[in-house]
Order: sequence, then structure tokens, then C-alpha cells
Amino acid sequence: MKLSARNQLKGKILKVDEGLITSKVMLDLGNGNIISAIISRDAIADLDLKPGDTAYAIIKSTEVIIGTPCECSDGKCNCH
Repeated sequence: MKLSARNQLKGKILKVDEGLITSKVMLDLGNGNIISAIISRDAIADLDLKPGDTAYAIIKSTEVIIGTPCECSDGKCNCH
């Protein structure tokens, strides 16, 4: 598999939740790190994805968003 995307995270599939059109795939990256992806049911079938399989999360993005924890204690702030 050769790709231009440099963010390739190898892991084991924990779970595949199939919906009518899309499915959620949960990938265990190790050390308590889990990433999920929403992909089509057709892709699940084409790739024959199932729990226990090795797979890669491939991230191609032009933006990264950074967040910080909310510092308010009364829950009435506008940071949510």
C-alpha cells in the first residue's frame, strides 16, 4: 500500500457497527488509543473488515484544530 498521506496509524479493529448506509469502525492503536471512522457499508464489505483484523487509519487533512479544556465551573459560559 503506497499512499501520499503520511499520517498512517496501524491498529487492530475492535468493533464494526454496521448501519443502513454507513458503518463505524473502531481501531485500537495501542496504549489506550482508539480512533473511529465512519465509512460506507460497501467499503466494509470490499475490505472484508472484521474485529481482530489489522488495519490502518489514514488521515489526510489540510487543517488541524486545537482545543483547550473549559475553565468555567458554573456551566454557564459560552465555551461549549
